[in-house]
Amino acid sequence: MRDSLVAKRYADAYMEFAGPKIGPQRCAEDMKDLGALIRQTPELQHFLFAPGIPRSKKAALLDKVLADILAEETRTFIKFLIVKGRIAALDEIMKYIRIVYSHGNVVNVVLRTSMPLDLDVVGRIKAQVEIFARRQSKLYLELDPALLGGVQIFVGNTMIDGSVRNRLLQLKKQLLQTKVGA
Repeated sequence: MRDSLVAKRYADAYMEFAGPKIGPQRCAEDMKDLGALIRQTPELQHFLFAPGIPRSKKAALLDKVLADILAEETRTFIKFLIVKGRIAALDEIMKYIRIVYSHGNVVNVVLRTSMPLDLDVVGRIKAQVEIFARRQSKLYLELDPALLGGVQIFVGNTMIDGSVRNRLLQLKKQLLQTKVGA
């Protein structure tokens, strides 16, 4: 759990640092290319992860060998990981970036309602979801009369449930947990 938290923080920091300069697509592509290169070249993997090799030699190799393959921002980030002693987290960071950022800056959102909504309401919900997700969204609408009212919003693996059905279930749970004094 701690490793995935570290990977998430460093991956997000990399995207905040390099994304505005080279774009999120290039960031994801660089990490994909680096991962393939490390898998295909065991010597590079050993060199980057070996604790006995000085950091300055690792940084020099990155600039010399990978200059034509990776953007300067990506190489700077890898050097930062080496300096901070977090190079061992590189594989988890690359996986996180591939999963979260490889589809560009767009997140799929499902808006489930019990009845059709006005377009301006849908637009306001979409705008709020984009603020929440910090990305543009591609919105899919679904009708589900079982919700009784309200909406459910699915952003990736996160569900925001504002349905009447959910509120009634929560109320029922509270009532069942309440003890009535005699």
